[in-house]
Amino acid sequence: MSTTMMANTLDSPAPLDTDPLEWRSIAVPEPGEGQVLIEVAACGVCRSNLHMVVGDWAADGVPGASPIVPGHEVTGRIAGLGPGVEDFVVGDPVGVQPLWWTCEECEFCRTGREQLCHQRVITGEHVDGGYAEFMLANARHTYPVPAGLDLVAAAPLFCPGITAFGAVEKLGIEPGQSVAVFGLGGVGHMAVQFAALAGAEVIAVGRNDEHLAVAADLGATRLVNTTRGEVEGIADSMDGVLTFAGVDSVTAMAMASLKWGGTLVNAVPVNIDGFPFNKGQTIKGSLLGNRAQMAEVLRLAAEGRIRTVTESFDLSEAGNALRQLEAGELRSRAVLVNGTFSG
Repeated sequence: MSTTMMANTLDSPAPLDTDPLEWRSIAVPEPGEGQVLIEVAACGVCRSNLHMVVGDWAADGVPGASPIVPGHEVTGRIAGLGPGVEDFVVGDPVGVQPLWWTCEECEFCRTGREQLCHQRVITGEHVDGGYAEFMLANARHTYPVPAGLDLVAAAPLFCPGITAFGAVEKLGIEPGQSVAVFGLGGVGHMAVQFAALAGAEVIAVGRNDEHLAVAADLGATRLVNTTRGEVEGIADSMDGVLTFAGVDSVTAMAMASLKWGGTLVNAVPVNIDGFPFNKGQTIKGSLLGNRAQMAEVLRLAAEGRIRTVTESFDLSEAGNALRQLEAGELRSRAVLVNGTFSG
């Protein structure tokens, strides 16, 4: 195996029109204690990657290293094992999600809520991620990909998939309830499927007709286009609401659609103006999911009960994929594909 690889590296956050990502040759890393080296097959392109690359999160210390390779929803095959790794062999198909490392000792790690670990290390934000031909991963947060799952299609399971699954579980859906999904991009198109599997009548809410068409294909029973004023037709009627668009106007529409006693689960930052306590409503925040939930997402995908909708870009085209994401031109989830992947 070569000692060098090609990677998209970010030296300093900057607007996309300045091409802040550089496609260049860097050294292939060596796995340390408890680590594995993964030959990357594919890496999904998340909006959080965009926030980091353009500098939206710089004041919060993200990225946490420079230069850094972005990307946190990754699939590939084991290419090397560090000392102490016994659960994998070279050639195993695997995936990595945003949680790269957690302490395993705090109250959250000990109670199946490791995504809340205060010391967590995030893939592609604190350590190099999957916008490269190879990457290092922590074996304890590396997941076997079931046989038969296409590695390119499986990449978004490791962020949109687990994020949507965790949010839907927090909603506590009962069969026959009405659930509205606001924000129908990478995470939203997965949430539509999980909510439908839970027995809900799923109402897809968005401003993009192509996103709405995808939602209909994935199980939404009603489509609501916000640009045509259709959202008024679901006011005060939803048992549950899932929101994946961190825009105040969308949050206001989501809250207006929630019936008395209903529950809203958000996987993005929200600002609630004038929360009406007398309606008995509940708001829950949701972040990713735990290891058991990730395994369940993979099982459902392997059984063909959920699927991802993707648009492929060559690994070297990360900047182009981010520009299309920023412009709202993607149908669902962009995935960077490593053309040199050995399979």
